[in-house]
Amino acid sequence: MDHPDLEPLRRRLEEEEKAYAEALAALDRLGALEAAGEETSPVAAELAELNALWPAPPRPEASGLGGALRSRAWDALRPAIERQERFNAALVRLLNAHLGRTAGLVSGLRELAGALVRYAQRVEPVMDARDQARVATAPTEAQVQIDAFSRRLEAMRERVEGLLALRDRLEAVAEEVRAVRGSLEASAPPPEVARAAVESAAGSVYTAFENRFRGSREEIRARQRNDVALFAGLAPVVDLGCGRGEFLELLREAGIEGRGVEGNANVVRECREKGLDVVAGDLVEFLRAQVPASLGGVFAAQVVEHLPPPSLGALLGEAHRALRKGGLLVLETVNAASALAFHEVFVRDLTHERPLHPETLRFMAAAAGFAEARIDMRSPVPDDVRLALLPSGVLAPPATKVINENAARLNALLFAPLDYALLARR
Repeated sequence: MDHPDLEPLRRRLEEEEKAYAEALAALDRLGALEAAGEETSPVAAELAELNALWPAPPRPEASGLGGALRSRAWDALRPAIERQERFNAALVRLLNAHLGRTAGLVSGLRELAGALVRYAQRVEPVMDARDQARVATAPTEAQVQIDAFSRRLEAMRERVEGLLALRDRLEAVAEEVRAVRGSLEASAPPPEVARAAVESAAGSVYTAFENRFRGSREEIRARQRNDVALFAGLAPVVDLGCGRGEFLELLREAGIEGRGVEGNANVVRECREKGLDVVAGDLVEFLRAQVPASLGGVFAAQVVEHLPPPSLGALLGEAHRALRKGGLLVLETVNAASALAFHEVFVRDLTHERPLHPETLRFMAAAAGFAEARIDMRSPVPDDVRLALLPSGVLAPPATKVINENAARLNALLFAPLDYALLARR
């Protein structure tokens, strides 16, 4: 589509093309000039006559004294004079023709030089005009392409979001079906079966949520494997909120007696099917029912952030009572001191009660009576996500140190490790 602002540029282009044609015509006229000596040139005839007069005519034959005198006189005067006159005239004409031809060549060269100079002076402006035309049309053409791409991208995004929503729904429904099926297969009276089915269906959605965002069984096992060594020689170990039983499986593989407690009936049944010792119930009540100093270890991963402060305080107190001397309490949770962890992990889960700062949890453990409590930072943020530091050294400018110090402060605030664990000794 024509744009009114481009019309002056188009006219300018037409003028420059006309100037270019004039320069070519001047070159053509210069090429049409004939060189001296060519058959069609006027100089050629003069040159031929001059060449013909150059040889001397033959001497006349005569007998006697008179003939001898005539021959001598002819030889001496007349022929020489005639030839000289003709030669001189031809030479003058040749020179005149040559001068005229030279003048024509010079005029043509001057015309060509002028045309080339004028055109050269216009080359740069015309290139600028063409560039301006391209610049003027490029945004319009690019915008059309961008708009088309944006529409396709938006349609694709809507389709992907629809597929993701369908995937989430299918996962939730699958967990719900598994929960209801497991409840119906139990040999309980019909009212109990119905109640169990309702409770299982209610917990299945959160089970699907954990499957998606917390990680696969293999990922959880890999994260918790190092914690098993902490409980060596401390059996029995209780896993509070054991979930799918990954840590209990690791304890069993290490030969450490372990028992779990879980409030989600779905995963309790799943753990029992694997032969794990898991009971359904409230975590604090479970600890309260334990004999004092009967446990060697208490473990809870991603659990305490789900508890309100009174329940968390009660859990710490009951864990201290149930652990024997030298027993270990390990509580892993989201690092509230990391802005990335808070916004990407904590607020995503609606069942999280409140974030727990590492120092807050350590203080509460000490207040509950634990003699030793320390914080172990976990799940560090990859370097390619953190703010990069500038190269430093002897030749680095002074501002580099200041920039790096500020970047380090921001990294500590924004990109601190995503998780931490409280390790408290009885």
